[in-house]
Amino acid sequence: MIVFNNTIKIDPFIEEAWLQWLIQEHIPEIMALGLFTEWKMFRLLEQDDTEGMTFVIQYFAPSLENYYQFTEEFAPALQRRSFDKWGDRFIAFRTIMEVVH
Repeated sequence: MIVFNNTIKIDPFIEEAWLQWLIQEHIPEIMALGLFTEWKMFRLLEQDDTEGMTFVIQYFAPSLENYYQFTEEFAPALQRRSFDKWGDRFIAFRTIMEVVH
C-alpha cells in the first residue's frame, strides 16, 4: 500500500472556505479518478499556528503505478486549479510513503 501524503499550511483568513472546498470538491474529484482507495485528513497539533493551521491529507493507493499515473496525468491540472483559486495563501509539500507493517 502506498500513501501519498500532502501537508498544507493554510492562511487563517481562508481556512473555513478552503476546508469546505477541499472536502466538498477537491478530494471527491481526486477520489473519482479511481486511483486511490481511501483518504484521511489530519490537523497537526502542537504547531505554531500563528500563520495558519497545518493539515495533512493522506491518499491510499494500491500501487506506485497508481500514484505515478496520478502525478503524471492529473496532478498538474489539479495543482493549477488550486493555485488559481487560492493563490499564495497556502504552502504545500508532498511525501510518498510505503506501508511497511
